[in-house]
Amino acid sequence: MTSSRAAPGTTTRQLMLIRQQRKKIERELANVCKDIVKLLEKQLLPAARQGEERVFYSKMKGDYYRYLAEFAHEFEREWYAEESLTAYKHAYKHAMSTLESQHPTRLGLALNFAVFYHDVRKSPERACHLAKSAFDDAVMALDSESTSDPGVAQTIRDSLQILQLLRDDLVLWSKEIQ
Repeated sequence: MTSSRAAPGTTTRQLMLIRQQRKKIERELANVCKDIVKLLEKQLLPAARQGEERVFYSKMKGDYYRYLAEFAHEFEREWYAEESLTAYKHAYKHAMSTLESQHPTRLGLALNFAVFYHDVRKSPERACHLAKSAFDDAVMALDSESTSDPGVAQTIRDSLQILQLLRDDLVLWSKEIQ
């Protein structure tokens, strides 16, 4: 959303209208994200039980602050990035102590936290480290998992989908580092 290049043949008036529309959409997105963060902070997180529920809502808080950071300008960007980092760290610490390494919510958190490091903090090294660690831990745990229970089988399928996304990002980000 930060590119301001215009297509060849775009008039000054068209460019002005595009910029106005972009600002309007950014304001609307920011309001939605802020409303969701407020809901998370005031209602959902205080009522959340330990474990998956708390990790999920904390991850969501990090996600929505990350979205705000991705299109915010100047000083706001850094503030939103710090709020996102704090929420992700809280979720990650809680996930490490309450959820198994192959749990889909824990893997989803690792994926989104790694995207934060890559896209917002511009640190592909840190993103790769986090993604690889989560990937390796989950693969080891899944190797020993029994699939006879249908509930477990569905959880494994969910985990495998997220593992594929982690692997895809690792491949892309590793190329940036080399």
